[in-house]
Amino acid sequence: MENIKDESTLGVVRISDEVVSVIASIAAEEIQGIVEIPTGVGNNISQILKGKKTTTGKSVKVTLGEDAATIELTVAVEYGINIPEVISLVQENVKKTVEAMTGLNVEAVNVNVQNIYVPKKEQNLEKEV
Repeated sequence: MENIKDESTLGVVRISDEVVSVIASIAAEEIQGIVEIPTGVGNNISQILKGKKTTTGKSVKVTLGEDAATIELTVAVEYGINIPEVISLVQENVKKTVEAMTGLNVEAVNVNVQNIYVPKKEQNLEKEV
């Protein structure tokens, strides 16, 4: 789906929902506490960033209207963070970034927390000589 952004004497500018989804993915990953969705869970943000062809149906879904967008993100978070606080930061950053880069009005940023990432503690094994 493409959105007509601007009609001027020079022509028509169209922004695809895939472009908006990539911008939203990058903006979400900028927030500390958000991690990649493990590959087994579904499409993840890193696949989009690495250029692998994915559908936007699982990790980022963008619905474009005339001049407005609704964005749905599925993310994984680090264990121990304040989830509502981090998700609020994600919503603000995604809205601000998409609006600044595309000129679209972002009506809503819905975030689904699908997984919690627990980092493994590094174990230093010392060998005695």
